[in-house]
Amino acid sequence: MGAPAEGGAAAPAPPGAIASLDRALGRLVEIVAAALVAAEVVILLAGVVARYALHRPLTWSDELASTLFLWLAMLGAVIAVRMNAHMRMTAAIGMLSATRRSFFDALALAAGLAFCLLVLPWAYEWAMEETFITTPALEISGAWRAAAFPVGVALIVVFSLIRLSTHRASEALGALAVVAALVAAFWAIGPGFKALGNLNLVVFFVFGVMAGVFLGVPIGFSFALATFGYIALTTRVAPMVMVGRMDEGMSHLILLAVPLFVFLGLLIEMTGMAAAMVRFLASLLGHVRGGLSYVLIGAMYLVSGISGSKAADMAAVAPALFPEMKARGAKPGDLVALLSATGAQTETIPPSIVLITIGSVTGVSIAALFTGGLVPGLVLAVGLCVVVAMRYRTDDLSHVRRATWGEAGKLFVVALPALALPFVIRAAVVEGVATATEVSTIGIAYAVLAGLFVYRQFDVKRITPMLVETATLSGAILFIIGAASAMAWGLTQSGFSSTLAAFMKGLPGGAITFMIVSILAFIVLGSVLEGIPAIVLFGPLMFPIAKAVGIHEVHYAMVVILAMGLGLFAPPFGVGYYAACAIGKVHPDEGMRPIWAYMLALLIGLIAVAAIPWFSIGFL
Repeated sequence: MGAPAEGGAAAPAPPGAIASLDRALGRLVEIVAAALVAAEVVILLAGVVARYALHRPLTWSDELASTLFLWLAMLGAVIAVRMNAHMRMTAAIGMLSATRRSFFDALALAAGLAFCLLVLPWAYEWAMEETFITTPALEISGAWRAAAFPVGVALIVVFSLIRLSTHRASEALGALAVVAALVAAFWAIGPGFKALGNLNLVVFFVFGVMAGVFLGVPIGFSFALATFGYIALTTRVAPMVMVGRMDEGMSHLILLAVPLFVFLGLLIEMTGMAAAMVRFLASLLGHVRGGLSYVLIGAMYLVSGISGSKAADMAAVAPALFPEMKARGAKPGDLVALLSATGAQTETIPPSIVLITIGSVTGVSIAALFTGGLVPGLVLAVGLCVVVAMRYRTDDLSHVRRATWGEAGKLFVVALPALALPFVIRAAVVEGVATATEVSTIGIAYAVLAGLFVYRQFDVKRITPMLVETATLSGAILFIIGAASAMAWGLTQSGFSSTLAAFMKGLPGGAITFMIVSILAFIVLGSVLEGIPAIVLFGPLMFPIAKAVGIHEVHYAMVVILAMGLGLFAPPFGVGYYAACAIGKVHPDEGMRPIWAYMLALLIGLIAVAAIPWFSIGFL
């Protein structure tokens, strides 16, 4: 999600000379990261044009894009530390007083700092090992790419220390002392862990991760610390292997679609494309009871098909609709409840980042996932519309003017380029014009041209901040994926995956029981871990089991995505709900009661999707 620290406040300014260092170094990192996002767009778009239009493929484009991608991911993670934008679960510490929350914020920084200091020597050694590798197309040393990891880790150390300086000395020193004492204690009893065997999985990956997450440590750093501890203290594997696994997890070329679709989502908001779609839908439904709520559901469905980022979706739709909905008497709590519910409902709409992640870690065809995700989103939309119809059946719309067919027709013509974009993106993938990674650049070029020549709304001054925002959100997401990939490798090496597979296959009831257990498990995982890390961790384990018990992979993907979405956007733990509240500028307490009717509708829709495979695979 895009809210800073998932509900946390933006980072306070550091004092004195440290502030100057923070501004100068932070600006430098932001400029480089923004340039990397822009470069990735140009490189991949050039590759598509050269291959499809000129029939002269650029043999080096993917290799260069992959090299720059690790730098983009690491520098984005650095900016996320500086801007307090790494994903955290703050539900537990949010109930504390302001003073105690501040201490736990310092503790979260100290925990991330500890991981970086522990892994930095191994990151440097890993980068040195890569100097012996020469890339096949560009024929350059692998160190040019690998250096991103130690440089990024070192910069995270610097900005963590800068942010610690914004806390009172007693808080900062106390947090550092607590973390140092824990690291020393684990190191001292390290030999004893080897005797525990697979019980170490519970110690590090259950209790360790849960402690970090519930104490407000960013999810990525909670995963990373637990994995580093497990590898360093319970195995004979050098921690350098963890660096390689994080690199492999966070820089897979398929995942380059993450920053590119995030940037596309920001573009459609800036160019007015999202507003054009919303105005057209409002002209059709604004005069019926609950009409703008239907517009919100439809707009989120359409926008999700463009941006792939839930934060971008909500940020594009809410500002365009909420003022008018409030003017018609809608309560802020109802609005944010529906916004949050539509976030969960549209998780399967292509090009969802979660779909791309599933394809990356499980090998399921992304084109098939894009096709299979459309109908399940519609099924859940019908459920939400039923709740809207019941909730707003007594609305007084005597003061609302119905748009004429002429007015609706004009708005349709204006909105047509925006409405066409999701179909352009999907057609480009299905027809083989571009890969799921490259297609985002076609969308970006389309949005730029539409903004310049159709909507005449293109603020050049906003491009750099948008590129920085893209790098920040992407870095936070990709760091989690990297840490979760390393954890998944540790789980696999321990034999846990084979044990889990045997247990799940042995459940009575076959596919039905497996599906029910999966739904319950992924609802919980979605509320605690957020969708992407949950998929990276458990996707490679669960999808082969689903296939073994006779469940189609695309059908299973739709069910687990919707289950995670339900957990992600359901209070009190779902971080997506708090992001929706932040975007809608509504206090979370106001949406707690009205959201449960929507959540029930989503649950019923999820059960329908699980019970009827045709919804997911009928058009494959």
